[in-house]
Amino acid sequence: MRKIFSLALAATAVAAAAVPGAPAAATADTVTAAPDALRWGPCPQQAESHQAESQKGEPQQAGSENADAPRLRCATLGVPLDYRDPGGRQIEIAVSRLASKDPSKRRGVLLTNPGGPGGSGLDYPALLAGARLPQSVLDAYDVIGFDPRGVGRSTPVTCDLTPQQQARGNFPSYAHTAADVAKEAPKARAVAEQCATSRTAWMLPYTTTANTARDMDRIRAALGEQKASYLGASYGSYLGAVYTTLFPGRSDRIVLDSNMGPGGYDLANFRLLARGMEDRFPDFAAYAAAHPEYGLGTTPKQVTAKFFELAKRLDAEPVGGIDGTLFRGVTFDRLYVDGLLPTLAEEWQALDKGKPLPAPPPVPENLLASHLYVICGDSRWPGTVRDYQRNAATDRLKYPMLGGTTGNIKPCAYWPDSHIEPPVRIGDRGPSNVLMVQNERDPGTPLAGAMKLRRAFGDRATMVTADQGGHGVYPFGRNMCANNTVTAFLTGGQRPAEDLACAAEPNG
Repeated sequence: MRKIFSLALAATAVAAAAVPGAPAAATADTVTAAPDALRWGPCPQQAESHQAESQKGEPQQAGSENADAPRLRCATLGVPLDYRDPGGRQIEIAVSRLASKDPSKRRGVLLTNPGGPGGSGLDYPALLAGARLPQSVLDAYDVIGFDPRGVGRSTPVTCDLTPQQQARGNFPSYAHTAADVAKEAPKARAVAEQCATSRTAWMLPYTTTANTARDMDRIRAALGEQKASYLGASYGSYLGAVYTTLFPGRSDRIVLDSNMGPGGYDLANFRLLARGMEDRFPDFAAYAAAHPEYGLGTTPKQVTAKFFELAKRLDAEPVGGIDGTLFRGVTFDRLYVDGLLPTLAEEWQALDKGKPLPAPPPVPENLLASHLYVICGDSRWPGTVRDYQRNAATDRLKYPMLGGTTGNIKPCAYWPDSHIEPPVRIGDRGPSNVLMVQNERDPGTPLAGAMKLRRAFGDRATMVTADQGGHGVYPFGRNMCANNTVTAFLTGGQRPAEDLACAAEPNG
C-alpha cells in the first residue's frame, strides 16, 4: 500500500500442481508453458512513475530512483489474459532487470514488488540499489522488477475517473453517522459503474493477485530459472504469499515485509487500517509533546486531544480544502515514516493557525483504477449500505481516529460479480522457506494482520518483529537486527530457528 491517503484508505517446477480454484486444465505446468524470450533494452523514462509503497518519505531515498539507471534494463513479456485459456488473448507485462555484476557470486533471481495494489515496480530494483540494499544481495541476484498487470507500462486499466474523482481518491469520507454512509454510497456506486463500463472492463475478471502471481512465474520461466527468490512489501507481502502458495516448488527464498493478513487487501484488512493508526499514533504524540515549539501540547494526552479538536474544527470549517477526513488522511499518511513526523507536526501547526497546506500532486488515474480492479476482484465485499453502517458504527467506537472512514462504503460494494475463482487460501503446505519481517507499530499493515498470516503459514514461515514504528522494514528501516537477519537469509539461506523479536535500537 503506497503511502498516499487516497490509495491506502485511497509478490524445480512441481509437475501437474493444480492452481487452486481454477479448472483442472490450468495447472502450474500450463501456466509457465513456452514463455516468450525477454529482449532487454533501455528502460522507459519513469517521470510519472507510480512510486511504490516502501519508497515514500525516507530522506536517504531522495533522488535515488535512478541511481542505478544505466544498469537497469527493461523488456516486455506476453502473458495470457486468462490462464484457463493460455493460448487465447495476451496482455503485456513490463519487466526490468538489475543484473548482478559478479557472476561468481550470483545464485539466481530476486523478484520484487514494492506494494499497492496499483503501484509500479519497474524502477524498484534501481531504487533498492540506490538506497540500502546490501552489495552482497546485489551480487547474489539479478534483481527483477515489473509493473503488475493493469499497471503503468504493462497493459493498463482505467475507470475513466473524472478529475474530481481522482482528487477524492479511493478513500471514503469519515462517517460520523449512518446518514454519512448513505451519502457516500452513490459516489461509490458511480465509480464501480464507471470501472465496469470502461474501455478496459474486459480485464476486470482477470486483474487479480492470483493472476499477477502467475505472471511472476512466467517471468521466472522467461528468465530461464528453475526457481525464484522474492522480496515484497505491504501488498507485495500478499502477492508473495500467493505466489509461494501457488508455486511452492518454484519458490526459493521468500521475504515478506510489512505483512497483510492471509486475505490480502480485503474488507477485513481495510478496516484494520484504523487499528494501525491507533497503534502508531502514540509515537507521533510522544514526538510532538517533546517539541513544545509546535504548540500541539506538552504531553501525549494533550497532543491526542489536539487531534480530535482539529478534526472536529476542520469538519466544520475546512482550511484550504482540508476537512476532517483529509486531516485524518494526512496524519495517517505521514505516520508511515519516522522522518515525516516533523513534517506532520508542522502541518498540524499550520492548520491550527488556519494556514492552508501545499496542494498534493494529483494521483494518477491508472493507479487508482488498478487498485480497485485488484482489491474488488480478489474478494467479495458486502453489498448493502446497512452492512457498512454497522461497520462504521463499530469501528468509530473502537478506533475513533480513523474508524469512521475504514468502516465506510467503497466501490467494491457495487463491483460486478465477475469473479472466476475464489481467493487463494494461504496455508502451511510447502517448503519452510518464508521469512516474514514486520514493524510492531505499522499503520498500513498492522501487526495484528501479520500475526494472522504467520499463523496461516505455520511451519513454512519464521517471523522477525522489530520494535519500531512505520511502514516497511527492509532495507529502508533502521533496525539492524531485522535488516541483518533478512540479508543473511537472502545471501546464505540462514533463517532464525524460531520467531525473533528485535529490540528497539538507538536512533532506530
